[in-house]
Amino acid sequence: MSVASIPAARADEPLRGILLMIASMAVFSAMDCTSKFLAASYHPVMVTWGRQAIQILLLAPIVLWMGPARTLRSAAQGVQVLRGLLLIASTICFVSGLARLPLAEASAIGFVSPMFTTALSIPLLGEKVGVRRWAAMLVGFAGVLVVIRPGTAAFDPAALFPVASAAFWAFALIVTRRMSRRDTALTTLVYASVVGLVAASFPLPWYWSTPDLAAVGLMAMMGVMSLAGHYLLVTAFERGMVSILAPFSYSQMLWAIMFGYLVFDSLPDAWTAVGAAVVIASGVYVWHRERVRHGLVRKDA
Repeated sequence: MSVASIPAARADEPLRGILLMIASMAVFSAMDCTSKFLAASYHPVMVTWGRQAIQILLLAPIVLWMGPARTLRSAAQGVQVLRGLLLIASTICFVSGLARLPLAEASAIGFVSPMFTTALSIPLLGEKVGVRRWAAMLVGFAGVLVVIRPGTAAFDPAALFPVASAAFWAFALIVTRRMSRRDTALTTLVYASVVGLVAASFPLPWYWSTPDLAAVGLMAMMGVMSLAGHYLLVTAFERGMVSILAPFSYSQMLWAIMFGYLVFDSLPDAWTAVGAAVVIASGVYVWHRERVRHGLVRKDA
């Protein structure tokens, strides 16, 4: 979804925007929880394909109602396709990590994405990153290392999947920024869904396993939750400014802990909690420095 395509915020409804943002994070965490449950029985490629297929079925009536020519018209088709490929790669990597990692741990590692975005913005967008933001990013990476603990008996190679997922997601955000205001949010969502379904279909024959009725129902729920989460996110940004709402995206960590405990009877260990706190603190600081850079707060803040 293009941030540039989000309507201007209604300055008088920041509280509603915050609540909607927290609700969207809850929906996304519930979707991740469902993905993890399905990944125990089905390959991540198939789980991802199922979600994309349901999204297409849900979007089809909207596309037909508004007109395919209008909905699929894009001023940047090549960029839309690239963005869709990056998003589906990010999703498959994250679900692959969820298949073996606790939900809270995978979510904590995924929060390194803002650091990747900042780093990639230098060569790809020509942005300048100051010493403070570089320091914050290094601290954030240190927090991820605390969570995954490479070189120790606690290290699980599956932890590299959420890292790769965060990198693909960051690259997709950079591509989204370059798209600017050329396409609507609906067009971008449709392209992401179609490209994702096509891309996931290529390896599907090697990983196909006929799902039972319960699995089909859960995949359908994932598709609904994906669209609902994005709808809540867009609506949140209609009610509050990005600079206000961004930090509340980290509420997803709390939802991940809750769902992990309720569904899988799993709680993060002390190291994961400490590492997650470091990553989140680093991400919030990077967000703060972005506000300073754009003149939204005093430079001595």
